[in-house]
Amino acid sequence: MNKLDHKQIFKELYKPSSKEISIVDVPSINFLMIDGHGDPNTSESFKNAIEALYSVAYALKFMSKKGDLGQDYVVMPLEGLWWSEDMDSFTAGNKELWDWTLMIMQPDFISKEMVISAIAEVQKKKNPTDLDKIKFEAFAEGKCAQILYIGPYSEEKSSIDKIHEAITEQGKTCSGKHHEIYISDARKTAPEKLKTILRQPFN
Repeated sequence: MNKLDHKQIFKELYKPSSKEISIVDVPSINFLMIDGHGDPNTSESFKNAIEALYSVAYALKFMSKKGDLGQDYVVMPLEGLWWSEDMDSFTAGNKELWDWTLMIMQPDFISKEMVISAIAEVQKKKNPTDLDKIKFEAFAEGKCAQILYIGPYSEEKSSIDKIHEAITEQGKTCSGKHHEIYISDARKTAPEKLKTILRQPFN
């Protein structure tokens, strides 16, 4: 059975350079999503959201592999959209005031009906907190600037500034929400080796 890896299928979106800013056009893609608020380092809801999302993502993978589709695939990395109603607090790093959406990309053959079935299955077996907060929605960003950042999350600012400068140099302005894609597993990777795609939409 051929196992699909959407990091390869969408290579320009999920395998950017770490040396220079790249410009990409992000199409509409389906995601499992959970919205939340607060400091990701201390928020219990942040941890609960991750558990719920991965539980359903893996249930969908096994459902696809063993069901009528007969299609196996690699579960995609966790992604996060970050913002704040008061953007001064956001740029100042006041994480208690941050809003976020955590999400995991889904193949186009995963249907809403499959997601509903997967959630019901997970509820019977594990019933993680925040399972009822999961949404299955299409998300499109359009034109974005991005780079692969390697290092601890706390030191991303210089790379984010570089992205914003590249957008300004093109005569464009930032739009939408700051987007991060967590290629590395923070539980198993040293902070200085963490790989994170930093992405910013613009218009």
